[in-house]
Amino acid sequence: MLPGANLSRTLARTPNLDWICVDTEHGNISDDSMHECVAAIAACGLSPVVRVAEGQHWMIKRALDAGAHGVMVPLVRTAEDARNIAQSTKFPPAGTRGLGSPFSMEKFGPHVTQTQYYREANAATVVILQIETAAALEHVRDIAAVPGVDVLLVGPYDLGNSIGHPILNGPDMDPELHDAIATIHAAAQEAGKFTAIYCGSGEQARGYADQGFNMVNVMNDVVALQKAFGEAAEAAKDGYLHAGVQGA
Repeated sequence: MLPGANLSRTLARTPNLDWICVDTEHGNISDDSMHECVAAIAACGLSPVVRVAEGQHWMIKRALDAGAHGVMVPLVRTAEDARNIAQSTKFPPAGTRGLGSPFSMEKFGPHVTQTQYYREANAATVVILQIETAAALEHVRDIAAVPGVDVLLVGPYDLGNSIGHPILNGPDMDPELHDAIATIHAAAQEAGKFTAIYCGSGEQARGYADQGFNMVNVMNDVVALQKAFGEAAEAAKDGYLHAGVQGA
């Protein structure tokens, strides 16, 4: 959510993480910052995944040209949307992506050449589509069946809003939302694809992992900062002190 190579590097050095999402949809991250964050994450040995603001060809191209190992696309509604996105992520003949960035290949290894990247990127780049609307839920099996789509990611908050069951009380969900999430998971697995979900805590993520989800988001940087500083300040103050933090 927050920009900065140093922040990305700090997160990437956190134990037990495999990937970090650079969020250009809802986060405060410009194109320049996205390039810097992707480089910092990849340099630490983790996979940078860029969430683009929309499924537009040029947005996907910018993320992949920066060297993202995966691209996450919000608000996918139909199989046609999915096909267009998949085409944008692949070099010909599988897709329509152009070759030319001098920055992509180094994020996959210090000695990866442009030729090697061209030959291997189609298979190495992960395409993640967010299922978070009633329309996407209706077409989820068709979306999952699209070649080139690797992961269906459940956006539970927007999905709940879209089907009339918003999440209003922390992790508590309406049974119909639980059923919708199960439908998405089943559609992905039946199509031989992976399932991912946005979670608000490690405990919630563990629960979905136990259900067979392949990829889980455990927390975002803004929430992590607020949680860590809030808990530390509460422990220090005990009602008597003025507590502060060392920040920007």
